[in-house]
Amino acid sequence: MLTMNAIDTVVRAALEEDAPWGDLTSQVLIPADADATAQLVARESGVFSGGAVFAAAFRLTDPRIVVRVLVADGTVFAAGDALAEVSGSARGILQAERIGLNFVQRMSGIATLTALYVAETAGTRARIVDTRKTTPGLRVLERAAVRDGGGHNHRFSLSDAVMAKDNHLAVLTAGGLNLTEALRQVRDRISHTTHLEVEVDRIDQIEPVLAAGVDTIMLDNFSLGDLREGVRLTEGRALVEASGGVSLQTVRGIAETGVDIISVGAITHSVRSLDLGLDVVILTEG
Repeated sequence: MLTMNAIDTVVRAALEEDAPWGDLTSQVLIPADADATAQLVARESGVFSGGAVFAAAFRLTDPRIVVRVLVADGTVFAAGDALAEVSGSARGILQAERIGLNFVQRMSGIATLTALYVAETAGTRARIVDTRKTTPGLRVLERAAVRDGGGHNHRFSLSDAVMAKDNHLAVLTAGGLNLTEALRQVRDRISHTTHLEVEVDRIDQIEPVLAAGVDTIMLDNFSLGDLREGVRLTEGRALVEASGGVSLQTVRGIAETGVDIISVGAITHSVRSLDLGLDVVILTEG
């Protein structure tokens, strides 16, 4: 859930970084009593995300600035569409412009890319989910953008679930316990409400992991044939997640193997910000 408190925390930090002692350029060039109206305009098509974050950049710079977000998060838009309108102090608008744009461009880029992955998996049972490969400090915003694009979120942080990957398993079994017994001990130590996911990278690991009573099994970098076999071996005893080697070119084939979840790091760590611009349409002096 993207709360106003979370938004304000991130946006305040960005504004402080960008103008620690104010906007010197606007202070010496723009009259203090000048007002302006500007529009957020799409230079290309996409899926909108980050309306409240965009608005917060102006609100926290000057509470007298009025922002009207014209489309809801998750809305598909075309090049040339007006997405928001900003009115008030010209100095304040110019000071907040870059921060507001940086956030809404990145969030809309994530939502747009996520929507492409979701479209590729249409008609299958697979859901597209993000990973922890997010920009440090911006995870709450980037994961909201994934949802706006029709995707879903994985665990938010290391505190939210038990997810044993290859290095965890190497340490866990180093004392001589077999994989099943080691994972059963993990299951015994955690609450019945805590989700347990285990990553495997070979077919022969699937049965020992399932025998421990895991909730989700992640098949990492499996071929399509091995993914189909992994789904067959699991037989509904756990959710099956596919990870690794996922792109827009490969995701359809992965989804058609019958997996439940496809995790895609690229939707947050390799995204391109959308081209959105803030154009001043009216400038007046008091």
